[in-house]
Amino acid sequence: MTEAGDESTGASPAGPAGGDRAEGAPGAEAGWTAAVRDQLTRRLTIEELLPTRQPAYVGSWVYVFGVVTIAALVWVVVSGVVLALMGSAWWHTSSLGHFFNSIHFWSVQMFFIFMVLHLWGQYWGAGWRDGRAKTWMVGVVIFLVSIVTAFTGYLVQQNFDSQWIAVNAKDAINATGLGGFFNVLNFGQMYGLHVMLFPIAVTLLVVLHILQVRSKGVVRPLGDPYVADAGVSAASEGPAR
Repeated sequence: MTEAGDESTGASPAGPAGGDRAEGAPGAEAGWTAAVRDQLTRRLTIEELLPTRQPAYVGSWVYVFGVVTIAALVWVVVSGVVLALMGSAWWHTSSLGHFFNSIHFWSVQMFFIFMVLHLWGQYWGAGWRDGRAKTWMVGVVIFLVSIVTAFTGYLVQQNFDSQWIAVNAKDAINATGLGGFFNVLNFGQMYGLHVMLFPIAVTLLVVLHILQVRSKGVVRPLGDPYVADAGVSAASEGPAR
């Protein structure tokens, strides 16, 4: 009776998951998690994420500057975490605090120097070509968010420089209409933004930027004699090694 009932109702032995697959394309699964997984699998394969070979032009100094920028960001985050855990005034009262404060400061200088070199190199090399406009725009957003992050860093130094910067910046921020949301004279607010919100935003954007580069591949130099086939899209030709 049970077997007959199953056959008459058409119930699938696989349960609800089997029914979902039958409704869509062969092998497809319903749900937003399956959709995200399929998108990631199609857009970024493991071969593209961790390639064993790269084109010769990847050795350009423009891309080396980008790698150094990421390395400097790692040191910025590590030294910043140490400074934050030890207290907001620790770097003024301890020799070890001075050491970590110096690492943090010079890592930020390296981060901005090499990021600007990488950004300008990509600008003059037209890094937005061949379907890479979003990758370029994310890089620009990283630069802009990093400026605001560095600005809040100046405001939390707890010395006369930070006070002078905050007082002079107050009127400028108020003139933009953001004074009610971004109070540069509020140390707690600036400290929270500097050690939590903005660093997380910069880190996530950098990760997104790296994934975009891996997905699209590195843009070819201007004047490269290579010509793609007519049926090959710009997105598909980028990762080709």
